[in-house]
Amino acid sequence: MRWALVKVALAVTTMVVVAFAVPLGLVVKEMASDRAYSNAERQAATIGPVLAITTDRTQLERAVASAETGAGGRIGVHVPASGKNGKPAEIGTRRAAPADVAAAVKLGRASISPVPGGTSLLQPTAVASGIAVVEVFVPDDALTNGVTTSWVVLAGVGLALVIGSVAVADRLGTRMVRPAERLAGAAHDLGHGQLGVRVQEDGPKELRAAATAFNSMADQVVQLLANERELAADLSHRLRTPLTVLRLNAASLGDTPAAEQTRSAVAQLEREVDQIIRTAREQKAHTQQAAAGCDAAEVIRERMAFWSALAEDEGRTARVAGADRPVRVPVARPDLAAALDAMLGNVFRHTPEGTAFAVDVHNAEDAVIVLVSDAGPGIADPEAALRRGHGGGGDGSTGLGLDIVRRLAESTGGDVRIGRSVLGGTEVRVWLALDGGRGPGATRRGHRLRRRLRPGGRRAARTGS
Repeated sequence: MRWALVKVALAVTTMVVVAFAVPLGLVVKEMASDRAYSNAERQAATIGPVLAITTDRTQLERAVASAETGAGGRIGVHVPASGKNGKPAEIGTRRAAPADVAAAVKLGRASISPVPGGTSLLQPTAVASGIAVVEVFVPDDALTNGVTTSWVVLAGVGLALVIGSVAVADRLGTRMVRPAERLAGAAHDLGHGQLGVRVQEDGPKELRAAATAFNSMADQVVQLLANERELAADLSHRLRTPLTVLRLNAASLGDTPAAEQTRSAVAQLEREVDQIIRTAREQKAHTQQAAAGCDAAEVIRERMAFWSALAEDEGRTARVAGADRPVRVPVARPDLAAALDAMLGNVFRHTPEGTAFAVDVHNAEDAVIVLVSDAGPGIADPEAALRRGHGGGGDGSTGLGLDIVRRLAESTGGDVRIGRSVLGGTEVRVWLALDGGRGPGATRRGHRLRRRLRPGGRRAARTGS
């Protein structure tokens, strides 16, 4: 998919660049040619007033020499003969053929004549003896002056556009492909018996729907396996009643070899049934443990709804952010609810009535971050507050609440940090690592998200548990 998007971007951008760069290159070349001939016309116009006044050779030679390019031998003047015995005068450097000069006189307006090394602009000018022609030589390099540089700049801009479009297409393709790769990897893991695997529901809308369907399917598979194993255990348990009857009957058969064989077979059958029941129970517990996990957003909404009644009674403003979409975390629902209750309970116990608080959840690629912040006075000793039995104050706090939170985070490979919140009080940040934080690039992305969510400012002083 990434390569397909790159090829499409490459093809489209190349066509756009060609469609605009080629005409622009031709326009630049035409502008350079027009500029060269405009300069030639301007130089020819400087000789025109002198011809209108006099056709004296000395005066004309002086005018040609004082022109911008006259000293370089680029200007020539063709003066017609004056009187019956007069001869045509050639002043300056003559390059155009006599036929081209005669054609310019006959045409009565400026014309261009090809000459070796370039072209000549022939500008007719009326004089007392007839029509004089001012010839200005335009070399080939003047016609293309600056064209190569402009073409190189256009090519560089076009190449940069193509490279930029390919890079953007690759990044977009990565954002689209990464959720699909995670979904494929989760399906592969589920097929190999990893029943606890779930997919983050992010990316494009279609892939989010596919991830939701996969998680629902995985939950259903776990439930079906649990039901199947429970049924096997129940069926095995039901066999105990007839086995008990067989064992009692076998005990009344006496001491014959056949009776002993029957009692041995019944005992063996009882042991096999007990083994089946134990195996089914263990597999069910393993399945439930593998499927441990919950929707953090749903748990946050539920617990905030519970605490909102008390918050309303105490005049507290409560805010929830990031809990409007599913956020899967690898912890059991009761454990997450207990941790949230511990943090929210601290807010109500250790801040005055009317203090605002907020719960935010951020879903990263390798972790889920839950932030509980308040506008209270803060915590004096955050490290002590995280240790069991060291609340940091004399208010009778045991510190067990935040210790529960810490152990919950560390069970996933995450951690807990306490700092200054944007509300001005305490911020408890719970980092719940996904897949134990062992995913590719998890360390680098985790550190980047830690820096972005790191509480700023100096920690204030308040005591809490």
